[in-house]
Amino acid sequence: MRLTVLLSSSNARLAAARRLTRRSARRETGRFLAEGAQAVREALAADAVVELFATGDAIDRNAELLDGVDVAEISEKDAAVLSETVTPQGLVAVCALTQPTLAELLARVPRLLVLLVEPNEPGNLGAIIRTADAAGADAVLLDGGSDPYNGKAVRASAGSLFHLPVLACPTADVLAVEGLSTLATTSHGDVDLDQLIDDGALAGRTAWIFGSEAHGLPDDVRGAATHQVRIPIRGRAESLNLAAAAAVCLYASARAQR
Repeated sequence: MRLTVLLSSSNARLAAARRLTRRSARRETGRFLAEGAQAVREALAADAVVELFATGDAIDRNAELLDGVDVAEISEKDAAVLSETVTPQGLVAVCALTQPTLAELLARVPRLLVLLVEPNEPGNLGAIIRTADAAGADAVLLDGGSDPYNGKAVRASAGSLFHLPVLACPTADVLAVEGLSTLATTSHGDVDLDQLIDDGALAGRTAWIFGSEAHGLPDDVRGAATHQVRIPIRGRAESLNLAAAAAVCLYASARAQR
């Protein structure tokens, strides 16, 4: 449904959406922005859309997606203010997601978890959420105050943010889960990924623990994990980046568990 009157830049609803470009407002309201057709499609499917804004051109381009959906038309200038991309797509949803508590998640007896400790690059965070979704992980857990609703992280998740739980969780709570093998990734691990695959060690319930690109995992986290795992490097590269390392490990687990 297309509104017949263009929203004013001073409209209260639009002003509230603009505030969501700031982390403090996202934290205060529990809402965030998702931009572009892919993200909006997944947000609609997850019933996570609170409000939808679009330029006239975006409404025309996405007529099928927006059929039967209430849309507030805004100017190109206002769309650019809501966007964190160089070329705004003109389609932005205000979203809210209800996440389970850690206790509720663990009661489901998850088989594959991803824990990120102090991830400091939103693009990597979003990419890992996308990979975790693709590999069939049960949830992505965050320790260290990272914001999965940052515009860059939402965009990099390519809609996967709406497919699986993503919630804050102290590392100690994951390490304490009975029956869960915790695998801390490090370039100097005591076991390599190939060995875990050959031994069948990835077939059970597993939580992969990844640190930041810059600092890796803290010593106490590595020491408390079931294994410290290194990914074999066959060529001359020093290492894999965080998102690539996560993909290798998660797909190894996904194959073993299935």
